[in-house]
Amino acid sequence: MLPKRRRARVASPSAAPSSSARFPGVTIYLAEPHMGRSRQAFLTRLAVSKGFRVLNAYSPEVTHVVMEGTSAEEAVCWQERKMSVLPPGCTRPAVLDISWFTESMAAGQPVPVECRHRLEVAVPKKKMPSPAWMLPYACQRPTPLVHHNASLSEALETLAEAAGFDGSEGRQIAFYRAASVLKALPSPVTALSQLQGLPHFGEHSCRVVQELLEHGVCDEVERVRLSERYQTMKLFTQIFGVGVRTADQWYRKGLRTLADLREESQRLTQQQKAGLQHHQDLSAPILRSDVEALQQEVEAAVRQALPGATVTLAGSFRRATTWTSSSPTPRRARRQGCCPE
Repeated sequence: MLPKRRRARVASPSAAPSSSARFPGVTIYLAEPHMGRSRQAFLTRLAVSKGFRVLNAYSPEVTHVVMEGTSAEEAVCWQERKMSVLPPGCTRPAVLDISWFTESMAAGQPVPVECRHRLEVAVPKKKMPSPAWMLPYACQRPTPLVHHNASLSEALETLAEAAGFDGSEGRQIAFYRAASVLKALPSPVTALSQLQGLPHFGEHSCRVVQELLEHGVCDEVERVRLSERYQTMKLFTQIFGVGVRTADQWYRKGLRTLADLREESQRLTQQQKAGLQHHQDLSAPILRSDVEALQQEVEAAVRQALPGATVTLAGSFRRATTWTSSSPTPRRARRQGCCPE
């Protein structure tokens, strides 16, 4: 425990009297989240010794909030929480990185606040939808095939797929729902605050999105993608007639490749043998021109049986309104076929 003299010396400078301040238009608050109390006390003494006014509590008088080791996203969330408890109409202070503080201390006076000092999240070009706009069910929302948040949704879908392989249906549904919300947004997500209030975004999904926004990669997602189990389960479940349970059984037996399955062909069902035999063909891309040719054949047959019927391409080709005649899609779309209405 510190002696009384020491305790008084640490505590007294944090609320310097306004009469000793050389810069009456500047009132600093040193935010503690990543700074620590001892460093906060040291910086407070330094600022007061140079004539700055520093408050030890956040209040409407604060004009400059200084943070250290804090991301712009965290700073914005922190400020929103603090502003919510203040009276309405209070002016928002500038939320600044420690660099502004150190430069001001070196200059002996407040330096002009520049963009590089501010802890602010970039504002998206298009206004993000409000939570009330985002309908709760995916079938109620327009979801384009080509959207603005592909990297984020693909990461969540990878985790959903891995959860499905592990039999965790709840986590699988949660990740898929969050991914579907990202696909329906009309502009790119650049800050986690844009997702506040939107449906189906839990703590785990938010953590993944934040890591992707800050670092461009999520360690958890990369571990899943590179894991032997995920790659093997994904390969086996792509075979026609093979579900998660069967793929898991094969994996537990030590099977890892299609060659391994061919060596164990006596244990496969007829459907699985057919799926394995035609796996390469079903996985190869198919051009829209091929599908349109198939549609013409189906239309001719349908007109003979049902004159006046309309034939519409179904599946991915119906959703992908921007595909060109040379754009491929997985040949599995052929199983969806053409749908007479």
